[in-house]
Amino acid sequence: MKGPAIFLAQFVSDESPFNSLDAITKWAASLGYKGVQIPTTDSRLIDLARAAESQDYVDEIKGICAANGVEVTELSTHLQGQLVAVNPAYDRLFDGFAPSAYRGNPAARQEWAIDQLNLAAVASRRFGCTSHATFSGALMWHMVYPWPQRPAGLVAEGFAELGRRWRPILDAFEENGVDLCYELHAGEDLHDGVTFERFLDAVGQHPRANILYDPSHFVLQQLDYLAFIDIYHERIRAFHVKDAEFRPNGRAGVYGSYADWVDRPGRFRSLGDGQIDFGAIISKLTQYGYDGWAVLEWECVLKHPEQGAAEGAPFIARHMIRKADKAFDDFAASGVDETLIGQILGTTR
Repeated sequence: MKGPAIFLAQFVSDESPFNSLDAITKWAASLGYKGVQIPTTDSRLIDLARAAESQDYVDEIKGICAANGVEVTELSTHLQGQLVAVNPAYDRLFDGFAPSAYRGNPAARQEWAIDQLNLAAVASRRFGCTSHATFSGALMWHMVYPWPQRPAGLVAEGFAELGRRWRPILDAFEENGVDLCYELHAGEDLHDGVTFERFLDAVGQHPRANILYDPSHFVLQQLDYLAFIDIYHERIRAFHVKDAEFRPNGRAGVYGSYADWVDRPGRFRSLGDGQIDFGAIISKLTQYGYDGWAVLEWECVLKHPEQGAAEGAPFIARHMIRKADKAFDDFAASGVDETLIGQILGTTR
């Protein structure tokens, strides 16, 4: 496992040092981060189309990062991925994720989003990234609770349509040798293990359809985030280190009561302030050979982002494991050979 790294999306602003790639990577490195995950919707950090077109431009970005002591871990198209599949109920709300020229035109907006993902596949290859972070979008989220009763076949057709939209994009990532990692997240049609499996069926078990593992979203859903690793470790190719807590009470539970984040039973917290056992998570990921980055995604209802970022790097570093290259009891190895094994088992006479 590599790290610590930091996702820059929550920190970019018009204020220094968060208003340019040079300044924000210097800031990240000063806190102890070794990598940055770059959102591709912010022109202060990257021009995605130019990155897909020009290796010289990509090398320039890589050079800025390297000079400041970090490297690019992954690119992110979370906002564009959301727009690959939008139910009409959310059209107005998600329009702001696209440039103004595509707002009010769902078909053009979707076409733009798909083009962005295809550009990201090429750009990721140019950066030497092996994984890319995104969302799946959602056609069915408004029907996550089965009331009114869902028409027979609706969910099956919803996943079939998701597959039709994403399969060509996944093929583009295959052509560029990059894993497309979906962050399983409430609000997305891919939000847990079962929905991810249904999507895999819809895209023919595509080898580039993989997972960005973020345990905070599983805490808020009350899903076993450790067992999830046991089940899906072969598909986990990216990792957001984000904490959360779930404290149900006599008035509210998982659904949150339409409350603001600070008043919900399930809340995102800065690293170490929530309930997630990152020691166990990183142990399991290490056990299964995860060799990607551990990337802080800071979201917290209480703590200032700069404090969360400053505390995040040492937190991740403290939990990372250098995997052993030999068994702890090798010092007592007896040099057993096949003859002795047979004698021990009583199979050699």
